[in-house]
Amino acid sequence: MQKVPKLRKLLYSLVFIISASSVYADEAKMKMGKDIFGGKGMCAGCHILKAAGAEGEIGPNLDGLKPTYAQVVDIVTGGLGVMPAFGEDGILTKVEIDSVAFYVAKSAGK
Repeated sequence: MQKVPKLRKLLYSLVFIISASSVYADEAKMKMGKDIFGGKGMCAGCHILKAAGAEGEIGPNLDGLKPTYAQVVDIVTGGLGVMPAFGEDGILTKVEIDSVAFYVAKSAGK
């Protein structure tokens, strides 16, 4: 009978570790995404995003638009209108696009 509580305790510990790892990974991705948004990606120069302190007036207001992760990946990769194709033109890597899309999708409208 004592093995069941030990096993349960071990399983709870593993779930906690996996959850904590995910939280730290998300925090790192958010930081990277914010850095790209305001830096290499040059997003802040064109878009409004309160979380990033961005007040651009060329592109859409991301706080009002509240794009999904998939929408951001698609637009950043392929471009739209005056916005360049950051992925297709090699301006940003797939990892950088993933991070900035994650950041925008999680931050927009908050």
